[in-house]
Amino acid sequence: MTTDQFSVAGQTVIVTGSSSGIGRSIVERFAEDGANVVVTSRSQENIEPVADAINDRASDESEDGEESDYGRAIAVECDVTDREAVEALREATIEAFGPVDVLVNNAGASFVADFGDISPNGWKTIVDINLHGTYHCTQVVGEGMREADGGRIINMASVAGQRGSTGMSHYGAAKAAVINFTTSLATNWAEDGIRVNCIAPGLVATEGVRSQMGIDEDEGGIDRTEADRRIGRPEEIADATQFLASPASSYLNGETITVKGVPRLDE
Repeated sequence: MTTDQFSVAGQTVIVTGSSSGIGRSIVERFAEDGANVVVTSRSQENIEPVADAINDRASDESEDGEESDYGRAIAVECDVTDREAVEALREATIEAFGPVDVLVNNAGASFVADFGDISPNGWKTIVDINLHGTYHCTQVVGEGMREADGGRIINMASVAGQRGSTGMSHYGAAKAAVINFTTSLATNWAEDGIRVNCIAPGLVATEGVRSQMGIDEDEGGIDRTEADRRIGRPEEIADATQFLASPASSYLNGETITVKGVPRLDE
């Protein structure tokens, strides 16, 4: 059985919010499959080690002076709420690797609070990062895709945007908007050869989720073969992302894939 349809080798991929957690797993997975990746977040000191590790791995994979099949990486600092920074991110990507084939809008932020305790600034901050950041990156990078041969845009939402979540009204509202935006844009840009899809993760064992939700489950102890588990691993979101970025998902457009387990019966 061939698996070539799942390959992203040779593609140029931007993954926002990729200094840690789900974003880092995505850039590492794509590079391992041969894609050139742009690691980006608001802190240069956080993204450089991720890009360096990928490039070191690519060098290690080389044998007898031959070019490695492993992808390369660059680190570009970018605040996705800053339009000029997003434009600079696009230019840096094109200069390093050429036109962008895949954009993964992964940058996000949240905090837990009762609705009555959310300040106007707190509400605006969460909406700016999760929704407006997705808008800026999609419009800036997507314009190049429209002028070329198309591309794939993958937006990261959340189950909180599908059914709500206690103490997460601001975050859920922003992610619900991302889901609707995905469906609408897929219809608008389909004729340009651009597929736009979305992933709605459930609880995933990242440092941010652990600290925010008070989850102390050990990521290393999570068994990917078990269905009845409460929390997943970042690599499992990377699996779904690679699928949506690859030719294997060619007949999927405007959809949101929910990636979550189920609560254990004893919880």
